[in-house]
Amino acid sequence: MKIKLSLFIVFFQLIGYFSFGGPITKMDRKKALDSFKSSQKKLIQAVNGLSEEQLHFKPDETTWSIAECVEHIAISEQNLFGLLQMTVAEPAELDTKPAMSDEQLMQAISSRNQKVKTRKEFEPTNKFGSFKASLKSFKEFRSNNINFTKSTDLALRSHFYEFPFGPADAYQILLFISAHTERHIAQLNELKEMNEYPES
Repeated sequence: MKIKLSLFIVFFQLIGYFSFGGPITKMDRKKALDSFKSSQKKLIQAVNGLSEEQLHFKPDETTWSIAECVEHIAISEQNLFGLLQMTVAEPAELDTKPAMSDEQLMQAISSRNQKVKTRKEFEPTNKFGSFKASLKSFKEFRSNNINFTKSTDLALRSHFYEFPFGPADAYQILLFISAHTERHIAQLNELKEMNEYPES
């Protein structure tokens, strides 16, 4: 009787697990991949052909240069994926719901309307040694994230991380990464629109 009861409990847990989340859907996979590819293309286009003077232009000491924005994007690409890995390593949370929809999260993260001070480990410190190395590192990290998204069968919707704005599921962390890139593309484009920005 105890064996039958144990088997029933295991079966019930598995049914609950798969009905709640299950592997990433085709639609979710495509949305994340499209977002990754789109934001990568925009970033590369935004910095293509810029001179050293343009890359390192700063209107003041508190504002990041374009090179520093790209370094921050590369650091974040790696660190946020590490956050995703940490999140899926935790037990599934069957009673938790995301604080925002996917669209709301992407809009909130990509928007420049509200300025947010980044954590120290995300700050640009010339970690990669040069702008070219930062961009190369970004491309490598993004390629790894794309390959993960193409191949994973994890139940990303069943694992959650608690952000300051509330819980987000592990799939939304993928969208967060792309939206974060979009946010800082907007930031570096703001620099290019300044009157003091070098013409060449």
